[in-house]
Amino acid sequence: MVAEPLLVSFVGGDSGAWAVERVEAVTGAGLPPVARLAVIEGAATHERPIGTWSLRGVVSNERYTSRQEHEALAERQAPLGRPAATRAALILITKSLHWWALSQDQRRAIFEETSHHIATGVEYLPAVARRLHHGRDLGEAFHFLTWFEFAPEDGRGFDELVRRLRATTEWSYVTREVDIRLMRG
Repeated sequence: MVAEPLLVSFVGGDSGAWAVERVEAVTGAGLPPVARLAVIEGAATHERPIGTWSLRGVVSNERYTSRQEHEALAERQAPLGRPAATRAALILITKSLHWWALSQDQRRAIFEETSHHIATGVEYLPAVARRLHHGRDLGEAFHFLTWFEFAPEDGRGFDELVRRLRATTEWSYVTREVDIRLMRG
């Protein structure tokens, strides 16, 4: 059974379940600082929620995974919302026009055969749970909004994962990246 796409809004402002520890512009323009982040899923996101900023993405089909990679991810992936996962990161990414001008198989080759994005990520599962949201097809400024949740003791491992991915060929196509770190409560 194929799941319906899930529309999600990330709303930065004065309310929400997640306290914002920092908002860091890694590449390109940043976002205004906020105190809290709300994550709103489903029908409530069709009208843009009010906050200092609101970012939308859709969870849909996997774009660059092989069957074997899908199975490895599914086997090790932890669910979101685990009680011990009181830390989160929202990594927002926009890629260059050159990236989008490449064919699907060229992007796939850079993504996995060269940069080993999925293989690297699997090493950090199940400690780090993740969910990818696509914003480009919605006309959003950020093409990818990746949500990660982890326990405080897994924070160092998460930072290592992010460092490793940023050092890959794939990241040479990133024109804007904002790294938002959060704490539940």
